[in-house]
Amino acid sequence: MKRIPISSSNVRSIGYDLRSAVLEVEFTSGDVYQYFDVPEHLYQQLMNALSKGQFLNDYIKYNYRYQKV
Repeated sequence: MKRIPISSSNVRSIGYDLRSAVLEVEFTSGDVYQYFDVPEHLYQQLMNALSKGQFLNDYIKYNYRYQKV
C-alpha cells in the first residue's frame, strides 16, 4: 500500500485502501500496523487532524482490529 509521508513526532507515514477499508500506519519507530474496517471519513479526519498521533490514540488504535505488518 502506498503511504503518504507525515510530519509528526510519532507517525512517519499513513496509507489507506478505500476498497478494503484498511488504514496502514508507519510509526517513527519503523513499526507498521494495519487497522481494519476503518471508515473513509475517519481516515479523512485523521489526515486533517493537527496531531495525527493523538487522533490515532483517541479514535483508531483501541477501537479497530489491527495487526503488525
